[in-house]
Amino acid sequence: MTNPAYIVQGLLVLALAAGWALHVHRLHRRLDRSRHDPLTGLWTRDGWTRRAERTIRRPRAAVLLADLDGFKAVNDVHGHAAGDAVLAAAGERLTVWCGAHGTAGRLGGDEFVAVVEDDGRLDDRLADLAELLRQPVEHQGVTLRVGASIGAARLATLPEPTLTAALKAADQAMYRAKGRTRRGRRLLLAPAFAVLRGLPQRLRLAA
Repeated sequence: MTNPAYIVQGLLVLALAAGWALHVHRLHRRLDRSRHDPLTGLWTRDGWTRRAERTIRRPRAAVLLADLDGFKAVNDVHGHAAGDAVLAAAGERLTVWCGAHGTAGRLGGDEFVAVVEDDGRLDDRLADLAELLRQPVEHQGVTLRVGASIGAARLATLPEPTLTAALKAADQAMYRAKGRTRRGRRLLLAPAFAVLRGLPQRLRLAA
C-alpha cells in the first residue's frame, strides 16, 4: 500500500514544479515584450541584434537601415498621433517586406533596421521597399506622406563580415543616398569599401 506521506510529497513537488514553470514562462513573456517596440511591434535594438547575429552566420545576408524622410513635418503639422500612425504603418510594411527569412527592428524615432537573406535581387527589393514606405497613410481623414532613405550592405562584400561593420556600411550608404533623388526613391547599396571610410558625422558626434 502506498504511503500517503509519499503521495503528499509527490503532489507538493509537482505543484512546485508547475509553479516554477509558470513563473519562468511569464518571465520569458515579459522579457520578450521588453524587446518589442510597443508602437510598431518590431524588435528593439537589443532583440533585433540577437537575431541578426544569428542570421549573418548564413552564407548570404544583408543589413539595411532606413530613415523616413519628411517624418518631422508630419509630427509638426499633424501631431504626434499622426506620426505614430506613420511609424506603425512603416513597421508593418517593413515586416511584410522582410518576409519569413528576415528580421526587422526599430532603433528609435523614425530609424528602422533589418537583416535579410541576399537572394541576388537585393537592389530590386530595396526599390520595392522604398516604394512601399512612400505609400500614403490615412489617419483621421488626413492623407500622410513620407519618403525613405535606405542604405544596405551585403556581408559577403565587407572586409570584416560582422554585424557592426555591416551597420556602419549601411549607415554610410544611407547618408550618401539622402538628397540624391526625390522623396521616396532614395536607396543605395553599400560598396565593399564603404566600411573603410570614416564614420558619418552623426556617429562621430555620438561617440
